[in-house]
Amino acid sequence: MTIADRALYRPRHATQTARRSLSPTVAFTGTALAFASLYLAAGAPTPLFVLYQRQWGFAPSMLTVAFAAYAFALLAALLVAGSLSDHVGRRPVLVGALLVELVSMLMFVFAPNLGWIIAARVVQGLATGAASSAFTAALLEVAPPRYRRWGSLIGSVAPAGGLGLGALLTGAAVQFTHSASLIVFGTLTVIMAAGTVVLFLSAETSAPRPGALGSLVPRVTVPHPARREFTAAVPVHLSSWMMAGLFMGLGPTIVRGVFHLDSGLLNGATAFVAPGAAAVAGVLTGRLHGRRATLLGTAGVLAGTVIVAAGIAAGLLPVVWLGAAVSGLGFGSAFGGALRLVGPHAQPHQRGGLFAAVFLVAYLSFGLPLIVAGQGVALLGLQPTVLTYSAVAVLVAAAGLLTQLRLRRQEALMPATA
Repeated sequence: MTIADRALYRPRHATQTARRSLSPTVAFTGTALAFASLYLAAGAPTPLFVLYQRQWGFAPSMLTVAFAAYAFALLAALLVAGSLSDHVGRRPVLVGALLVELVSMLMFVFAPNLGWIIAARVVQGLATGAASSAFTAALLEVAPPRYRRWGSLIGSVAPAGGLGLGALLTGAAVQFTHSASLIVFGTLTVIMAAGTVVLFLSAETSAPRPGALGSLVPRVTVPHPARREFTAAVPVHLSSWMMAGLFMGLGPTIVRGVFHLDSGLLNGATAFVAPGAAAVAGVLTGRLHGRRATLLGTAGVLAGTVIVAAGIAAGLLPVVWLGAAVSGLGFGSAFGGALRLVGPHAQPHQRGGLFAAVFLVAYLSFGLPLIVAGQGVALLGLQPTVLTYSAVAVLVAAAGLLTQLRLRRQEALMPATA
């Protein structure tokens, strides 16, 4: 084989690694910031929906449609492109997803009506779903050895924390500026562009391999050994993600419609509390046994939802914030614990399909109940709808808690019966 032939058949990742100049530390930092920015952007529109409603005069139920469009698009992209980076490399998927995200930011900036906002949310969801698994893998692979633990931590905390922080910062922009949409999405456009450049200049961390087209076929499978844990976690995921969807999708509407407060900062703070608490819980409970974390988290979701309902019924916003914090802590603990429980029951080649099934349940729980609630607002009114929604979440969380307690009792008896 000639020298030219060797160059032609040299593994693509080796060539890319040699020609890239960014140090591992810079590449890791840029990758982490780009990953977090995706979720900052996802949370950013929440406080703006009330402004859009006031400006364009659409029904409150359309707010939930605009929010849920993001969740469904993200789920679709995750199922189709979730493993694509394993075949074509991390960089092409991440750079492509950030370019698509850039398009969505510009759509938000120039949106003339709600239809454009919904379209922007769909594009945003597609970009985030396509990039999520690739970013999670890249954070571990690009991290220098001394930062390896940080890569795992950022991968688990950034989604929830980014959603909440994006809403909080946008709420502040709404409160203290007159061009919140332009400032927020203009800034995010710059951040996304910078992240795209960093990723383009970073080394490839995954060697390409055959099967890219086959990887685009969605695979949602639950291996037989994992079915018990998967089924037991369904009510846990349902109640947790229902409450997350409530605050991210209807939080500003609740502040305005129930408490008669018109404040961008309060809107952003209300949307921030639950996902912010979930990110904290992900850090604090990451070392707990999966069953214990799931039990504590499900109890937290149940208790927090009851507190939220009490605060809405009594007209006390600080009580609602307390409930959001408790349910958010529960969400972060329960979701992480449930993943740790189900994961070991699948072989490595089965885990992609298994986690696709988990996220199918999660994002359907995030979006579908919220759309139903949006229709309920038009029929029943805001406060009765939110109280009914909370009651359903309490019942589902109670079912999940009882199921987890039953499994723990069975586990405690296993050594005695072995």
